[in-house]
Amino acid sequence: MAWARTYLKKAGLITNSERGVWSLTPVGQKTTKVDPESIKRQVRAMPGDSSAEGTEPTDSVMPEDVESTPNTWKQHLLKVLRALPPDAFERLCLRLLRESGFIQVEVTGKTGDGGIDGHGIVRLAGLLSFPIIFQAKRYSGSVGAEQVRSFRGAMVGRADKGLFITTGVFTSAARQEATRDGAPPIDLVDGEDLAEKLYELKLGVRTELVEVVIVEDDWFKGL
Repeated sequence: MAWARTYLKKAGLITNSERGVWSLTPVGQKTTKVDPESIKRQVRAMPGDSSAEGTEPTDSVMPEDVESTPNTWKQHLLKVLRALPPDAFERLCLRLLRESGFIQVEVTGKTGDGGIDGHGIVRLAGLLSFPIIFQAKRYSGSVGAEQVRSFRGAMVGRADKGLFITTGVFTSAARQEATRDGAPPIDLVDGEDLAEKLYELKLGVRTELVEVVIVEDDWFKGL
């Protein structure tokens, strides 16, 4: 997909106004069919094109295609999160919840409390509010149904809803247990979701846009 976008952009069929946002150019809108080989020949014939030799590098990333390899930064981020001390990770989750609109968020940090790491209040539309209890665990593996059941047992009588945040992944059985009929619901946030949320809130994650200067030879020929 990364190389397809690169070739189509150089051929003048698509453009990206900003990172991750692509659209058809006027030429692209009028094009009903694209011949891949023809596009490749056209792009490779352009002056200064790095693929003119006929080989496509597989270990390099074009500046506009950084978003095509999300696992690179996510894996790095999760590695950093898993190396945090338990209390630091809990404080990170507290900050995450506050930035997400929770109020009166507190970290309990008590041992033998059934895995409850903190609690807070969620407000909806500034009118409704309800308490929520959360658990924050740094796992590198899978979280199973047993951990979800244990967390639910600890939250019974304290809150109507729970939130389980982890740097690992949830098994299918854990996800089924979290939404089991007749039991208080538990929302699950795995490592992938956590990384996306930190990126969205710009907590410990920032983006850098690379400016690419292109000399338009055809423009000068039209003078």
